[in-house]
Amino acid sequence: MRQLIKRRWLVVLLGVGAALGIVLFGKWRDATNRGGQQPAEPFRIAGNLYYVGANDVTSFLLSGPEGHVLIDGGYPGTPPLIMASIAELGFDIRDVKVLLNSHAHFDHAGGLASLQDASGAELWVSEGDADIVASGGRGDFSLGPLRFLTTIGLVRYPAPQVDHRFEDGAKIQLGPIELTAHVTGGHTPGCTSWSFRVRDGDRELLVVHVCGLTLLWPRSLKSNPGIRAGFERTFATLRGLPADIFLTPHAREFGRYRKFLEREMAENPVDPFIDRDGYLELIDRYESRFRQVLAEQQRRP
Repeated sequence: MRQLIKRRWLVVLLGVGAALGIVLFGKWRDATNRGGQQPAEPFRIAGNLYYVGANDVTSFLLSGPEGHVLIDGGYPGTPPLIMASIAELGFDIRDVKVLLNSHAHFDHAGGLASLQDASGAELWVSEGDADIVASGGRGDFSLGPLRFLTTIGLVRYPAPQVDHRFEDGAKIQLGPIELTAHVTGGHTPGCTSWSFRVRDGDRELLVVHVCGLTLLWPRSLKSNPGIRAGFERTFATLRGLPADIFLTPHAREFGRYRKFLEREMAENPVDPFIDRDGYLELIDRYESRFRQVLAEQQRRP
Protein backbone atom coordinates (compact mmCIF):
# COMPACT_ATOMS: atom_id res chain seq x y z
CA MET A 1 0.00 0.00 0.00
CA ARG A 2 2.77 2.39 0.99
CA GLN A 3 4.60 1.57 -2.23
CA LEU A 4 1.47 2.31 -4.29
CA ILE A 5 1.08 5.72 -2.63
CA LYS A 6 4.74 6.52 -3.39
CA ARG A 7 4.23 5.61 -7.02
CA ARG A 8 1.16 7.82 -7.27
CA TRP A 9 3.03 10.75 -5.73
CA LEU A 10 5.90 10.14 -8.13
CA VAL A 11 3.49 10.23 -11.09
CA VAL A 12 1.96 13.46 -9.76
CA LEU A 13 5.36 15.07 -9.26
CA LEU A 14 6.52 14.01 -12.70
CA GLY A 15 3.33 15.42 -14.20
CA VAL A 16 3.76 18.73 -12.36
CA GLY A 17 7.43 18.86 -13.40
CA ALA A 18 6.56 18.19 -17.03
CA ALA A 19 3.85 20.84 -17.02
CA LEU A 20 6.20 23.36 -15.42
CA GLY A 21 8.88 22.47 -17.97
CA ILE A 22 6.46 23.06 -20.84
CA VAL A 23 5.46 26.45 -19.41
CA LEU A 24 9.07 27.51 -18.85
CA PHE A 25 10.11 26.29 -22.29
CA GLY A 26 7.24 28.24 -23.86
CA LYS A 27 8.30 31.39 -22.03
CA TRP A 28 11.94 30.85 -22.99
CA ARG A 29 11.00 30.31 -26.64
CA ASP A 30 8.81 33.43 -26.66
CA ALA A 31 11.56 35.50 -25.01
CA THR A 32 14.10 34.22 -27.53
CA ASN A 33 11.71 34.84 -30.41
CA ARG A 34 11.25 38.45 -29.29
CA GLY A 35 14.67 38.93 -27.74
CA GLY A 36 13.02 40.33 -24.61
CA GLN A 37 11.71 43.27 -26.62
CA GLN A 38 8.81 45.28 -25.24
CA PRO A 39 6.44 47.74 -26.94
CA ALA A 40 7.65 51.34 -27.26
CA GLU A 41 5.56 54.41 -27.92
CA PRO A 42 5.69 55.26 -31.64
CA PHE A 43 6.33 58.89 -32.54
CA ARG A 44 7.28 61.25 -35.34
CA ILE A 45 10.99 62.02 -35.44
CA ALA A 46 10.85 64.63 -38.20
CA GLY A 47 8.68 65.26 -41.25
CA ASN A 48 7.50 61.93 -42.64
CA LEU A 49 9.95 59.87 -40.53
CA TYR A 50 8.53 57.86 -37.63
CA TYR A 51 9.82 55.50 -34.95
CA VAL A 52 7.82 52.23 -35.01
CA GLY A 53 10.28 49.80 -33.40
CA ALA A 54 10.41 48.03 -30.05
CA ASN A 55 12.09 49.37 -26.92
CA ASP A 56 15.59 48.64 -28.23
CA VAL A 57 15.58 46.91 -31.62
CA THR A 58 14.56 49.63 -34.05
CA SER A 59 12.28 49.97 -37.06
CA PHE A 60 11.56 53.20 -38.91
CA LEU A 61 8.70 54.23 -41.20
CA LEU A 62 8.97 56.75 -44.02
CA SER A 63 5.47 57.70 -45.14
CA GLY A 64 4.64 58.89 -48.64
CA PRO A 65 1.71 59.52 -50.99
CA GLU A 66 2.56 56.48 -53.12
CA GLY A 67 3.19 54.16 -50.20
CA HIS A 68 5.55 53.78 -47.27
CA VAL A 69 9.07 52.47 -46.66
CA LEU A 70 9.90 50.37 -43.59
CA ILE A 71 13.49 49.91 -42.41
CA ASP A 72 14.28 46.68 -40.50
CA GLY A 73 12.04 43.92 -39.17
CA GLY A 74 13.37 43.17 -35.68
CA TYR A 75 13.22 39.68 -34.18
CA PRO A 76 10.85 37.00 -35.55
CA GLY A 77 8.45 37.83 -32.71
CA THR A 78 8.44 41.63 -32.96
CA PRO A 79 6.33 42.27 -36.13
CA PRO A 80 3.10 42.47 -34.07
CA LEU A 81 4.70 45.31 -32.05
CA ILE A 82 5.81 47.06 -35.23
CA MET A 83 2.42 46.69 -36.92
CA ALA A 84 0.63 47.93 -33.79
CA SER A 85 2.85 51.03 -33.77
CA ILE A 86 2.19 51.68 -37.46
CA ALA A 87 -1.56 51.41 -36.84
CA GLU A 88 -1.37 53.64 -33.75
CA LEU A 89 0.17 56.38 -35.89
CA GLY A 90 -2.76 56.12 -38.32
CA PHE A 91 -1.02 54.19 -41.10
CA ASP A 92 -1.89 50.86 -42.71
CA ILE A 93 0.70 48.08 -42.93
CA ARG A 94 -0.74 47.25 -46.38
CA ASP A 95 0.47 50.64 -47.61
CA VAL A 96 4.09 49.66 -46.91
CA LYS A 97 5.47 49.01 -50.39
CA VAL A 98 9.20 48.77 -49.70
CA LEU A 99 11.00 46.80 -46.97
CA LEU A 100 14.67 47.59 -46.34
CA ASN A 101 17.17 45.78 -44.14
CA SER A 102 20.28 47.04 -42.40
CA HIS A 103 21.88 43.60 -42.01
CA ALA A 104 21.18 39.89 -41.91
CA HIS A 105 21.29 39.19 -38.18
CA PHE A 106 18.43 37.45 -36.34
CA ASP A 107 17.44 40.60 -34.39
CA HIS A 108 17.07 42.86 -37.45
CA ALA A 109 16.02 40.52 -40.27
CA GLY A 110 14.04 38.00 -38.22
CA GLY A 111 10.67 39.72 -38.68
CA LEU A 112 10.98 40.57 -42.37
CA ALA A 113 9.02 37.53 -43.60
CA SER A 114 6.02 38.29 -41.37
CA LEU A 115 6.06 41.97 -42.34
CA GLN A 116 6.33 41.02 -45.99
CA ASP A 117 3.34 38.69 -45.69
CA ALA A 118 1.25 41.34 -43.94
CA SER A 119 2.11 44.18 -46.31
CA GLY A 120 2.88 42.59 -49.66
CA ALA A 121 5.95 44.86 -49.82
CA GLU A 122 9.04 44.13 -51.90
CA LEU A 123 12.23 43.46 -49.95
CA TRP A 124 15.56 45.01 -50.89
CA VAL A 125 18.76 43.51 -49.44
CA SER A 126 22.41 44.17 -50.29
CA GLU A 127 24.23 41.65 -52.45
CA GLY A 128 26.57 40.88 -49.54
CA ASP A 129 23.78 39.85 -47.15
CA ALA A 130 21.03 38.70 -49.54
CA ASP A 131 21.86 34.97 -49.52
CA ILE A 132 21.93 34.89 -45.72
CA VAL A 133 18.60 36.72 -45.41
CA ALA A 134 16.99 34.54 -48.11
CA SER A 135 18.03 31.41 -46.19
CA GLY A 136 16.69 32.69 -42.87
CA GLY A 137 20.15 33.34 -41.44
CA ARG A 138 21.66 29.97 -42.27
CA GLY A 139 25.47 29.84 -42.35
CA ASP A 140 26.04 33.44 -41.24
CA PHE A 141 29.84 33.41 -40.82
CA SER A 142 29.78 36.78 -39.05
CA LEU A 143 28.48 34.89 -35.99
CA GLY A 144 31.90 33.30 -35.65
CA PRO A 145 31.91 30.15 -33.46
CA LEU A 146 28.14 30.41 -33.05
CA ARG A 147 27.62 29.91 -36.77
CA PHE A 148 26.86 26.21 -36.23
CA LEU A 149 23.66 27.20 -34.36
CA THR A 150 22.14 28.37 -37.65
CA THR A 151 22.68 24.94 -39.21
CA ILE A 152 20.75 23.12 -36.47
CA GLY A 153 17.78 25.47 -36.56
CA LEU A 154 18.74 27.85 -33.75
CA VAL A 155 19.44 31.57 -34.33
CA ARG A 156 17.40 31.10 -37.51
CA TYR A 157 14.38 33.05 -38.67
CA PRO A 158 11.56 32.66 -41.22
CA ALA A 159 13.10 33.24 -44.63
CA PRO A 160 11.59 36.17 -46.54
CA GLN A 161 11.60 36.54 -50.31
CA VAL A 162 14.42 38.83 -51.39
CA ASP A 163 12.91 40.67 -54.36
CA HIS A 164 15.83 42.97 -55.18
CA ARG A 165 19.58 42.85 -54.59
CA PHE A 166 21.73 45.95 -54.80
CA GLU A 167 25.29 47.18 -54.67
CA ASP A 168 26.84 50.16 -52.89
CA GLY A 169 25.41 53.48 -54.04
CA ALA A 170 22.05 52.12 -55.17
CA LYS A 171 19.06 54.46 -54.92
CA ILE A 172 15.68 53.13 -53.82
CA GLN A 173 12.76 55.35 -54.82
CA LEU A 174 9.07 55.29 -53.99
CA GLY A 175 7.31 58.42 -55.21
CA PRO A 176 9.04 61.41 -53.59
CA ILE A 177 10.94 59.16 -51.13
CA GLU A 178 14.52 58.39 -52.13
CA LEU A 179 17.12 56.52 -50.12
CA THR A 180 20.76 55.88 -50.96
CA ALA A 181 22.40 52.62 -49.92
CA HIS A 182 25.91 52.77 -48.47
CA VAL A 183 27.42 49.31 -48.02
CA THR A 184 29.35 49.75 -44.76
CA GLY A 185 30.64 46.23 -44.24
CA GLY A 186 32.44 44.67 -41.31
CA HIS A 187 29.63 43.82 -38.92
CA THR A 188 28.27 41.70 -41.79
CA PRO A 189 29.57 41.59 -45.38
CA GLY A 190 26.66 43.61 -46.77
CA CYS A 191 25.83 45.76 -43.74
CA THR A 192 23.95 48.73 -45.23
CA SER A 193 23.66 52.28 -43.95
CA TRP A 194 20.90 54.38 -45.49
CA SER A 195 20.88 58.12 -46.15
CA PHE A 196 17.81 60.12 -47.12
CA ARG A 197 16.25 63.56 -46.77
CA VAL A 198 13.09 64.54 -44.94
CA ARG A 199 11.19 67.80 -45.17
CA ASP A 200 10.25 69.11 -41.72
CA GLY A 201 8.35 72.38 -42.04
CA ASP A 202 10.71 74.76 -43.82
CA ARG A 203 13.76 72.59 -43.04
CA GLU A 204 15.29 69.88 -45.19
CA LEU A 205 17.16 67.43 -42.98
CA LEU A 206 19.61 64.71 -43.97
CA VAL A 207 19.12 61.46 -42.08
CA VAL A 208 21.65 58.64 -41.85
CA HIS A 209 20.62 55.21 -40.59
CA VAL A 210 23.93 53.68 -39.50
CA CYS A 211 24.38 49.93 -39.82
CA GLY A 212 26.07 47.96 -37.03
CA LEU A 213 29.62 49.01 -36.16
CA THR A 214 30.43 46.24 -33.69
CA LEU A 215 33.29 43.86 -34.38
CA LEU A 216 31.65 40.63 -33.25
CA TRP A 217 34.66 38.30 -33.25
CA PRO A 218 37.97 40.20 -32.90
CA ARG A 219 40.13 37.25 -34.00
CA SER A 220 38.55 37.46 -37.44
CA LEU A 221 40.71 40.50 -38.23
CA LYS A 222 43.71 38.21 -38.52
CA SER A 223 41.97 35.33 -40.26
CA ASN A 224 39.95 37.52 -42.62
CA PRO A 225 41.59 40.78 -43.69
CA GLY A 226 38.45 41.60 -45.68
CA ILE A 227 36.68 42.44 -42.42
CA ARG A 228 39.40 44.93 -41.54
CA ALA A 229 39.13 46.52 -44.99
CA GLY A 230 35.35 46.68 -44.60
CA PHE A 231 35.57 48.57 -41.32
CA GLU A 232 38.26 50.92 -42.64
CA ARG A 233 36.01 51.84 -45.54
CA THR A 234 32.94 52.06 -43.31
CA PHE A 235 34.37 54.69 -40.95
CA ALA A 236 35.58 56.80 -43.88
CA THR A 237 32.22 56.53 -45.67
CA LEU A 238 30.16 57.51 -42.63
CA ARG A 239 32.36 60.50 -41.83
CA GLY A 240 31.75 61.75 -45.34
CA LEU A 241 27.97 61.84 -44.90
CA PRO A 242 26.61 65.18 -43.59
CA ALA A 243 24.01 63.88 -41.11
CA ASP A 244 21.57 66.14 -39.28
CA ILE A 245 19.75 63.18 -37.71
CA PHE A 246 21.31 59.78 -37.13
CA LEU A 247 19.56 56.49 -36.43
CA THR A 248 20.87 53.04 -35.49
CA PRO A 249 19.63 49.42 -35.38
CA HIS A 250 19.58 49.60 -31.55
CA ALA A 251 17.66 52.45 -29.95
CA ARG A 252 20.09 53.04 -27.11
CA GLU A 253 22.86 53.89 -29.58
CA PHE A 254 21.09 56.95 -30.99
CA GLY A 255 19.41 57.86 -27.70
CA ARG A 256 15.79 57.24 -28.70
CA TYR A 257 14.26 57.45 -25.23
CA ARG A 258 16.47 60.23 -23.90
CA LYS A 259 15.90 62.42 -26.94
CA PHE A 260 12.17 61.67 -26.93
CA LEU A 261 11.89 62.78 -23.28
CA GLU A 262 14.03 65.87 -23.82
CA ARG A 263 11.82 66.99 -26.67
CA GLU A 264 8.61 66.26 -24.78
CA MET A 265 9.69 68.03 -21.59
CA ALA A 266 11.53 71.08 -22.90
CA GLU A 267 9.55 74.34 -23.04
CA ASN A 268 11.69 75.87 -25.80
CA PRO A 269 13.35 72.82 -27.24
CA VAL A 270 16.38 72.72 -29.43
CA ASP A 271 15.42 69.52 -31.22
CA PRO A 272 17.62 66.81 -29.61
CA PHE A 273 17.24 64.56 -32.66
CA ILE A 274 19.27 67.02 -34.71
CA ASP A 275 22.58 65.75 -33.46
CA ARG A 276 25.57 65.93 -35.78
CA ASP A 277 27.94 65.89 -32.80
CA GLY A 278 26.36 62.67 -31.51
CA TYR A 279 26.74 61.11 -34.94
CA LEU A 280 30.46 61.84 -35.09
CA GLU A 281 30.92 60.71 -31.48
CA LEU A 282 29.29 57.37 -32.36
CA ILE A 283 31.73 56.84 -35.23
CA ASP A 284 34.70 57.91 -33.08
CA ARG A 285 33.72 55.54 -30.27
CA TYR A 286 33.43 52.47 -32.48
CA GLU A 287 36.51 53.29 -34.52
CA SER A 288 38.51 53.67 -31.30
CA ARG A 289 37.42 50.18 -30.21
CA PHE A 290 38.30 48.80 -33.63
CA ARG A 291 41.77 50.42 -33.54
CA GLN A 292 42.39 49.05 -30.07
CA VAL A 293 41.55 45.48 -31.12
CA LEU A 294 43.62 45.85 -34.29
CA ALA A 295 46.66 47.08 -32.32
CA GLU A 296 46.33 44.21 -29.83
CA GLN A 297 46.18 41.66 -32.62
CA GLN A 298 49.15 43.14 -34.43
CA ARG A 299 51.25 42.81 -31.25
CA ARG A 300 50.56 39.09 -31.05
CA PRO A 301 53.03 36.69 -32.69
